[in-house]
Amino acid sequence: MTVEQLYTNCLSEAAYFIADNGEAAVIDPLRDVDVYIQKAAEMGVKIKYIFETHFHADFVSGHLELSKKTGAPIVYGPQTNAMFDIHLAKDGEEFSIGNLKIKALHTPGHTLESTCYLLYNEAGNPYCIFTGDTLFVGDVGRPDLFSGNLSKEELAGFMYDSLQRKIKTLPEDVIVYPAHGPGSSCGKNLGPNTFSTIGEQLDSNYALQDMSKEDFVKVVTEGLSTPPAYFPINARINKEGYGSLDEVMNNAMTALSIADFKQKVNDGAWILDTRHATVFTEGFIPDSISIGLEGRFAEWAGSLLPFDQPLVLVTEAGKEKESAIRLSRVGIDNVQGYLQGGFEAWRDANEKIDMVIDIEPEELAMDIPHDSKLEVIDVRKPSEFDTAHVKGAHNTPLDTLMDPMNVAMIDTENNLYIHCAGGYRSVIAASLLKRQGYHNLRNVLGGFGKIKDVDGMPIVQGAKVS
Repeated sequence: MTVEQLYTNCLSEAAYFIADNGEAAVIDPLRDVDVYIQKAAEMGVKIKYIFETHFHADFVSGHLELSKKTGAPIVYGPQTNAMFDIHLAKDGEEFSIGNLKIKALHTPGHTLESTCYLLYNEAGNPYCIFTGDTLFVGDVGRPDLFSGNLSKEELAGFMYDSLQRKIKTLPEDVIVYPAHGPGSSCGKNLGPNTFSTIGEQLDSNYALQDMSKEDFVKVVTEGLSTPPAYFPINARINKEGYGSLDEVMNNAMTALSIADFKQKVNDGAWILDTRHATVFTEGFIPDSISIGLEGRFAEWAGSLLPFDQPLVLVTEAGKEKESAIRLSRVGIDNVQGYLQGGFEAWRDANEKIDMVIDIEPEELAMDIPHDSKLEVIDVRKPSEFDTAHVKGAHNTPLDTLMDPMNVAMIDTENNLYIHCAGGYRSVIAASLLKRQGYHNLRNVLGGFGKIKDVDGMPIVQGAKVS
């Protein structure tokens, strides 16, 4: 028996590969499915089933790609309404994989069709459960993402029943394999680990403690942040279907000369620069948007880039394919090529370039008392800002900077000092502001993680100023 978790950090997403006695199954695959096909070939097994726990909102699943390439049926749980062929599993229905059995357990709550899959080992004992977004380590799936006509309170009520009847009754040694780990926006506050056991979760997960349904609904629905803007788009794509990744990649992997690149931009394509944030600030093509591959790339791309907009890429040499694949994971498919030779070719051709001034936090501390036009723009989440921030800073979360109304609140005459928590999001923000005509700005290196430790820096912690 093989059970392998295939984890993708930038999406906090876990897919699973199960194999036994010549047969295999994949649970919640990513869109770039070659890894599963290659794994099956290396192990000498045939992919028999593709199990989906629900319609994912945070990434485009690989169910259609993998089914097309392997012939394996796509299995969803009860109350699934898909616009493509699926095997609609009944609650309690069992599927064989070699000498193993997988039982579908319908667990509505995160979505109506949410279904967990309980794996029995060769001896017929419950071994692990693939919980999708029903149960995370330390949390449960939020009930407000793709609810149809149901309120989040109604779905939370369904989740309470699912947990009580289907999850809490399992043996405590059953391993819990969720679809997401820390950093995912599919829950409120996921724990640091990517797997656990039923027993551990009964002890530590707030949602599995003894409480009334009314109390559960209240605790699960309060404090929910606004989900990323692309979530409804990805949920719709996963329900309705999508085009071939091979075609997407054929277009994306078109090498563009400087002249061709310019023409694409003149025709309306946006420039996405995926180089490291610290490299981007030193020089970039004017109007480029920076989203570096080193961070939560796909999530920020999905949140900030319009899905109907053609893109051209500027990447580090050899990172063209990775950039396009990671964009496709959130359904951004209209990539029309990449600049051959990258930024270096552009620079060496004496084309116009732009840059962002990087400063150390100590310089910010020295400038604050003497610059009447200084404005600190904190692009962290409101929850981060509320914990502690620079006195007088304006909280403009990164995901709001595509809204002209929010950007209009920033004075073009001010000297803008932009920071986040560590330096990744602030460079994205600087590129967005540059693109919208703000040029008198500085990126504070190291973000608030370093800012808070600078002597003399006025910091607000709660209601106190230090």
